[in-house]
Amino acid sequence: MTRSSASTGMPRPHTPPSRSRTGHEALLLRLLREHGPLTRGELGTLSGLSRTTLYDVVGALTDNGTVLASVPGAVRRKRGRPAEVLALNPEAGQMLGIEFAPRAVRVAAMDAAHEVVGTAGEPHGPDTPWQARVDVAWRLADRLTGGALRSGALSGIGVGVVGPVALPERGLLGAPGYNTVSALVRERFGAQTLIDNNTRLAALAETIWGAAAGEQNVLYLRLSHGVGGGLVVAGTLHRGAHGVSGEFGHISVDPEGAPCACGGTGCLETVASVGAVLEAYRIAGGAAADVPELMAALESGDRAAHTVLARTGAHVGRVLADVCHAVGPDVIVLGGELVDAGPALMEPIERKLDTTVVRGACRPLRVRPAGLGDSGSALGAVALLRAHEPQGARAAGDSPGTLGVTR
Repeated sequence: MTRSSASTGMPRPHTPPSRSRTGHEALLLRLLREHGPLTRGELGTLSGLSRTTLYDVVGALTDNGTVLASVPGAVRRKRGRPAEVLALNPEAGQMLGIEFAPRAVRVAAMDAAHEVVGTAGEPHGPDTPWQARVDVAWRLADRLTGGALRSGALSGIGVGVVGPVALPERGLLGAPGYNTVSALVRERFGAQTLIDNNTRLAALAETIWGAAAGEQNVLYLRLSHGVGGGLVVAGTLHRGAHGVSGEFGHISVDPEGAPCACGGTGCLETVASVGAVLEAYRIAGGAAADVPELMAALESGDRAAHTVLARTGAHVGRVLADVCHAVGPDVIVLGGELVDAGPALMEPIERKLDTTVVRGACRPLRVRPAGLGDSGSALGAVALLRAHEPQGARAAGDSPGTLGVTR
């Protein structure tokens, strides 16, 4: 038989007021996202909060501009005291995701209702200064938010950058310049900033809105100017003990191969990056200045192009098989420009996986091309912010948001 704390004389658990307030605010915001505009009475019924608590929390949310109170015209004309309707303020609590890629800036915006309102991007030269890149991000974000962007309107900004990003709480540093990038973004936008590896963020976005939506265990690999990836394990982005997981491009596939920028030899990046594949095609007798020209050669039936992509696919499949044996994903998602090669690359990858992965491990294994294109990392940066919201802000069943992407 169990006894209540009152009968035992033991003190009841006490929740600090600030923590309790945060949970109540999160609950009301979630209800407004799910149901749309509601009266105070309707909010009280759905939330179960006392009248006093409800009015206190609603008052705080309207005072800080997160929630708007209004009286619809049809109600205003009726007799008696009109009932106010409460709704989320679309210009408050906005979140931005920014990817600083080597040759472009990409931005995604989410409103207070957790709807992704759109994405935008702009290319730039590889030597463009960081301040100029941040200015591009501001311009794109201001356009996405309808010119309403202002300091204080944002609840946070997620930032994706190239290269390993270590966890600051462990006293480790990422690649040079990341502290500068974070500081420039905070100064320009006036909001808290979270930073992570751009490819790892793309992995997160693909599990929410992309090719692996709804999956819990996902292996993501991007074949671009660099080669990297990310893991989502049990629905959560995996960073590893030091925050630098997902560097699959630096797994060696040829101990006698070319030197890699990481200091290793024969890494996957030396054979499966855009530059490496174009160089291999040139050595094989072809001529392609960029990926579109290589794709055109494939479509024309160029034998050398097909041979180069088949060899690349075999290397990629071998690395993916090794990682599959270690982590056992449900789905593999492949992103990056080289995936545009379609079957010429995907089929060799799948063949290698089929002949290499031990039966019973990662079976049935599904391989899919990424579904979010260039917008994946910026969308993942928004998802990073969502994952760091106060506890209770996203209760079970709370949708991650509807995706509406503009190119």
